Order: sequence, then C-alpha cells, then structure tokens
Amino acid sequence: MPIKLIVGLGNPGKEYEKTRHNAGFWWVDAIAQSKRAAWKKETKFSGWTTKVEEGGVDFVLLKPSTYMNESGRSVSALLRFYRIEPESMLIVHDELAYSDPGFTLAYLAHALLFVNNFYFAGNPAIRKRYLPKTLTGELIGAMGMSEPAVGTDVLGLQTVAKREGDHYILNGRKTFITNGPEAGIFLVYAKLADRITTFVIERGFEGFATSPKIQKMGMRASTMCELIFDDCKVPVENLLGAEGGGITNMMRNLEIERLGLAAMSLGIARRCLDVMVRYATERRTFGKPLAEHGQIQKYIGDSFAKVEAMRALVYNVAAEVGPTNRNRLGTDAAKLFAATAAKEVADAAVQVLGGYGYCAEYRVEQFLRDAKLIEIGGGTLEAHQKNITRDLTRR
Repeated sequence: MPIKLIVGLGNPGKEYEKTRHNAGFWWVDAIAQSKRAAWKKETKFSGWTTKVEEGGVDFVLLKPSTYMNESGRSVSALLRFYRIEPESMLIVHDELAYSDPGFTLAYLAHALLFVNNFYFAGNPAIRKRYLPKTLTGELIGAMGMSEPAVGTDVLGLQTVAKREGDHYILNGRKTFITNGPEAGIFLVYAKLADRITTFVIERGFEGFATSPKIQKMGMRASTMCELIFDDCKVPVENLLGAEGGGITNMMRNLEIERLGLAAMSLGIARRCLDVMVRYATERRTFGKPLAEHGQIQKYIGDSFAKVEAMRALVYNVAAEVGPTNRNRLGTDAAKLFAATAAKEVADAAVQVLGGYGYCAEYRVEQFLRDAKLIEIGGGTLEAHQKNITRDLTRR
C-alpha cells in the first residue's frame, strides 16, 4: 500500500479524496488484470505495461480515462475545475503516474497539451466542432511545437504558414510529438508573416502526414513521431485564436503543462519509495532486514524527504496558477525540482533493490528511464534555471 500522506497538501479537502482514490494506481492496474491472460506475457508485473513497453499506447485504457468524471476528475472535468481547482489536475496526473508514467504522458498530451490549450484559445464555434469528440476520447489530440532544429528556442520555429484564399498553407516539420502516431487532431504552431500562430489540423487534411514511430529510452507507454506539412491546406476556420496569437496560447499552456509534469514526477517518486520501503522490509541480508542497514536507511530517508518536499512545492504552486493567473517562476521551480528529485528517488530504488532493481520485475528500472524525460520535455532543466534567474534578477 502507498505511504499515507502526512500533510494536508495533496489532499486539500474531502472533495478531493474521491478524486485521488479513483484516479489511483489500482484503477489502471485493475483494467490491466483482465488483459494479462490474453496477452500471455512472461512477466510478473502489469501485462498492459509490458505491451506498451514494446512501443505503443493502450487506447482501450486511454479513451475511458478521458471522460472519467464519474470515477475521478479528468479531461471533461478539467474544463469545469481547472479555473478554480488546479489541484484536481495534479491529483489525476500524480496518481496515474504512480501506475505508469508513460501512459500518463499520453493522457497529459491529450488533456493538457491539446484539450486545455484548445479550450482556452478557441471560440465557441470551433469548440463545438471538436470538443465533444475529444472529451469522449473518440478523437485523441496532440500538440506540435518542437521541430528538428528547434527545441527550447520555440521562438525560432521554422514551420511557416501563408494565407491563400479560404485556406492557410503550412510547410515544415514537427518532431518528438507525443500521441502523434495515433492522434486524429493536432494543435500546431507555425509562423504566419513571422508571427507565431496556432492552427487546428485534422489527420485527413491534404498535405499532412506523420512519420514512423520514434523509438525512445523510456515513456514507452506513449508514442511519438514527426508531423510533416507539405503544402498542407488548413481551412481558415481552423485558425485557433487570432493571427499572431500563438505566443499567448503557448506561454499560458506551458505553465499548466509544467505543473502536470511535476505531478507526474511526484507519482514516479512515490511509487519508487513505496517499492523501496516494502522490499527493504521484506528482504533479509546478514541476518537482519535490509532496512536495518545504515546505507539503506540513507536512501529511504532521503527519498522520503524529497517526496514530501516535491508534494509541498507542487501543490503550493498550483494554488496560484490558472488561465488568468500566470506564475512562470513557480511552475519553473516546481518542475525543475520535481524532475530531478524523481530521477534521484528512482535511482535510489534501483540501488536498494540491487539486481532485482536492474531487472524488470519490480519496474523501478522503468520508472528511472521514464523519469529522465521530465528533465527534458516541457522545458529542459537549463531552460528552467535560465527563466528563474531572469525573473529573480528583474525584481
């Protein structure tokens, strides 16, 4: 069983208890139980995770999670609660990442990178066209920002658009796009007359294609690929917001994305800590439980302190974030600290478990690989350090 929360942060009220309970790791694991026999994998851990570790996201699980409003607050609930309860979003990502970070990344790409961004940038007409199917999971969403030659330097993106009659024509490439191979709808940034602008792209648009899947170190329960625009024709009504309004959309959504990734880091660290504690209690070496050895106590004690520090920082920052309330300094700090702390806790878990930690049975090696991505995606550690220093020195 997970270690019980020792502070109110992360459980800020009774109304959140059901959210945390129903979005917990058992929800995904319970569905996984029914799939083990069919997949016949020779492992002792979650069968669905083995499947997606081969390089694909299980949309049987992802689609129900997009409308979890009866069993936990999720995408549809996000539209109602994000403005006043960002904690709900954190709880969902924290708990799902406890089960599998890669699956949670696929969910985040849909719920935050597409749906949240689309909702707050779009007008009523475009919401009516696309929102219903994205809320039920009939349409899986993705967001295209990074490019082969442009990562952190998003203002230097090279995908371009031009207006031709009742269409925009897009040319360029996006890369490292989570959900790209399976998504049916994409939110894409391109330069229109040298101003960053946001467009909504359907998979079937003329001139649009996706590359084969990109193989990854971790987060294998989600997929990624390139998006290819070769004179892609986009109807003018698929402009999202105003021409030149892409920077506003991008910056607003980066903050909630970073909080979501920080919450995923917390879920990763909590799972690794729980595995570490259980293993150290049950395993005996030199005639006594592993947990009675001083070296092991350091790993466990330091990891617990990091988990609680992550929880306090992430939920404290969330209380000051919303669509009309910017907090770049806080969200950069939350993701900077949580991403590194989660990787350190996962590494400690591997070390405590020794050979078992290096192998797949206890899954901590997977969580270590998954944790690394959060030091890169959604803003590199170096980008967060630069942003924090710039904001502090301007005061």
